[in-house]
Amino acid sequence: MIYLDYQATTPLAPEVAAAMRPWLETGFGNPHSSHRLGREAAAAVEVARERVTEALGPAAEEGRFFFTSGATEALNWAIKGTLARSSRKKIVTLATEHAAVLDTVEWLAGQGFETSVLPVQPDGLVRIADVEAAVDGRTGLVAAMLVNNEIGVIQPVERIAGIARAAGALFLCDAVQALGRVQVPLGACDLVAVSAHKVHGPKGIGGLWIRDGVEVDPLLHGGGQEGGLRSGTLSPALCVGFGTAAKLAADRADADFAHVNALSSRLRAPFRDSGWHVNGSRSARWWGNLNLRADGVDSARLISEVREVAFSSGSACASGSGRPSHVLKAIGLTDAQARSSIRLGLGRYTTADEVDRAAELILAAAARQLSFAA
Repeated sequence: MIYLDYQATTPLAPEVAAAMRPWLETGFGNPHSSHRLGREAAAAVEVARERVTEALGPAAEEGRFFFTSGATEALNWAIKGTLARSSRKKIVTLATEHAAVLDTVEWLAGQGFETSVLPVQPDGLVRIADVEAAVDGRTGLVAAMLVNNEIGVIQPVERIAGIARAAGALFLCDAVQALGRVQVPLGACDLVAVSAHKVHGPKGIGGLWIRDGVEVDPLLHGGGQEGGLRSGTLSPALCVGFGTAAKLAADRADADFAHVNALSSRLRAPFRDSGWHVNGSRSARWWGNLNLRADGVDSARLISEVREVAFSSGSACASGSGRPSHVLKAIGLTDAQARSSIRLGLGRYTTADEVDRAAELILAAAARQLSFAA
């Protein structure tokens, strides 16, 4: 099968699988135990932590990276944990954020917090004037995604973070789709959430970077294994996998970027020639995420018909809900237009032949749909 769903998850890198294997077999010690097996596991976890930290960039030394079960936990922890410690009870975010942010914000509203979910423009970018108007002295936290998981748009997070800091608020960046793809402006951030399985690492592990001096209450209570702030026994295998994947992503960043950009240009051409449109900004975006629309096409039917290609109509978290993408709705698409959109994700292991074949299969199936509707 041709895999074009890199925003949902990425194939496990062979180097990652090899690095994890010993910790799944013989290195099974609890990293929080004091005997030799435990100490060896703990050392492996710390090496992995250093590798993820280094992949985030030099500014990561100004804070600490904590392992979590994934980005969903990291985002929940960042939002609930900071606001629990703050005298300010308002959070500002964007309408195109991941459900892990939007659903948490909705929950906070039910707990009496003040929430402001800002609209975006048709290109998917927030108006800076809207951010300036919403962030005030009551705001404790501003949350914005760097690279959107559905349409690939890159938000001006440094400007958003500057507004937050000027008002005395913290800034949380969802960098799940950015790590290894675009530079994370860590110096502008107070908290950053990432995930291993988006960078050819294993599922079930992510993390939260917290700037020194930022106070965050625990989300999970128990043994406080992660620096006294996050409870639960860490998996050395998952940590090592994340660390190896992060190092690979950092080492291969330039090569991966060039590879994906070349494939994206190749893939866009036949769709453009067939009358498909790119959803979202064409200038501020990660081109490895192509969200394309052809009015009149049924994307769900297209996905089921083109069985040789794995692609999607949006976030894997919302698949099967029957609802049109909230991101596509936020940029002004009608329900029909949203349901006529597909997301094609490119990555390290995608080949030119796969891109050509996928375009041929998808476009042929779409043409059949449109001919039957005529």
